[in-house]
Amino acid sequence: MSYIIAEPCVSVCDTACVDVCPVDCIHGPIDKEGRGEEVKGMSDEDKNGKQLYIDPDECIDCGACEPECPVQAIFEESEVPSEWKDFVKKNYDFFGR
Repeated sequence: MSYIIAEPCVSVCDTACVDVCPVDCIHGPIDKEGRGEEVKGMSDEDKNGKQLYIDPDECIDCGACEPECPVQAIFEESEVPSEWKDFVKKNYDFFGR
């Protein structure tokens, strides 16, 4: 099981979670391997509708990212709130899984 990034990240793309991840498994919003680097050059307008994602094959379920998220968008897969359950599929789909 993996951690999932849900709706509160959309249009925010804060990379505090990326900075603490020990296995560099957080990517996006476009590059599937870039550790969110493209976010640093984006304006708020460019971030509109975009989010970060956690690679389920790379995530070691350590939970280091969860408390670092300033918008509380990161959840254990089994604990994603019901209104955001579609983000589980969205996260897996981003990585082609």
